[in-house]
Amino acid sequence: MRAAATGSTHCPGDGTGGHALDFTFVSTSTDRAEQPAGGVQPPAKARRPRVFSGTQPTGALHLGNYLGAIRNYVAMQETHDCVYCVVDLHAITVRQQKAELKRSTIETANMFLAAGVDPERSIVIVQSHVPQHTELAWVLNTVAYMGELGRMIQFKEKSGGEGESIGVGIFDYPVLMAADILLYQTDAVPVGEDQKQHVELTRDLAERFNNAFGKTFVVPEPVIPSAGARIMGLDDPAKKMSKSAGSAYNYIALTDTPDEIRRKIKRAVTDSGSEVRLGADKPALTNLLTIYGLLAGEPAEAIAERYAGKGYAQLKQDLAEVAVQALAPFQARMRELTADKTYTLEVLKEGAARAEAIAERTMTKVRERIGLVPRPA
Repeated sequence: MRAAATGSTHCPGDGTGGHALDFTFVSTSTDRAEQPAGGVQPPAKARRPRVFSGTQPTGALHLGNYLGAIRNYVAMQETHDCVYCVVDLHAITVRQQKAELKRSTIETANMFLAAGVDPERSIVIVQSHVPQHTELAWVLNTVAYMGELGRMIQFKEKSGGEGESIGVGIFDYPVLMAADILLYQTDAVPVGEDQKQHVELTRDLAERFNNAFGKTFVVPEPVIPSAGARIMGLDDPAKKMSKSAGSAYNYIALTDTPDEIRRKIKRAVTDSGSEVRLGADKPALTNLLTIYGLLAGEPAEAIAERYAGKGYAQLKQDLAEVAVQALAPFQARMRELTADKTYTLEVLKEGAARAEAIAERTMTKVRERIGLVPRPA
């Protein structure tokens, strides 16, 4: 996914420009790619755990993306080697308009730069700029099974019962996702609950390849944010906030104007009654209080107590102002990046070179493992 802000850029919702790490590893495996064989291993140069994460350049990135993922990507730079990727090849599993795809690819990179991802510390790339992604995807297709791809929940949802008329890319894109991850010997993959199944498939493919051809890939761990992992829609608290929602009132886009933010929060659905509190019987209020707490850096419970007896209207009004203020630094940086036509392109050029160096090391090992003849020098 992304590239970095410079100078005094801060993360949305953070007056200091940083966030505490807010995620949990799902399991504690410490798999590593193969070390030299035979007796005592030479001391290896220590490296920090590596993170890979990708975002499609389709639709508007929204507040749920930020609270559930992006702010953790920024924080992870302190403890991990990070590869953030705009996954344009995933986007074309659905027909795209050429000019719009180009525009949204750069805009997505700009959004991560504006959020605070630093290209000096993280690798920021566009997926199609590193051809080893698709090469490894083909190799992994040879160890993937039709049955396991057909069981992917997102495939079932996206196919919508269309059967044989669904595109092969939609069926096969979890294998490309696995290639994205394994190519960089990734240790940790930040995902929402809806993507955890794809990381489990990635682990299965890595282990299957390792067992068949020799230890080649690090087996990655899914990382689920502890809070904010599933921000729900403003118009329907039973559905996740989504850039593909049918209504723009489902989400707050990171580029929404202050008046748009205020209008969307004012129109957000609420629960029956007038008591401001958290609870399973108050899904809409719980969602609003969760958003408020994450933006303000306070426990949602404390915010609920503060609004006891004040009603929904006051809560919405104050939440709107918190959201406007939280997004203001991000939006200012976005305007700067959009006006500068060269900075992001340079970030992506440098990121591709750094990424390809890692990717080619992995592919050299993969080709040797499966018996492909090296390209003559």
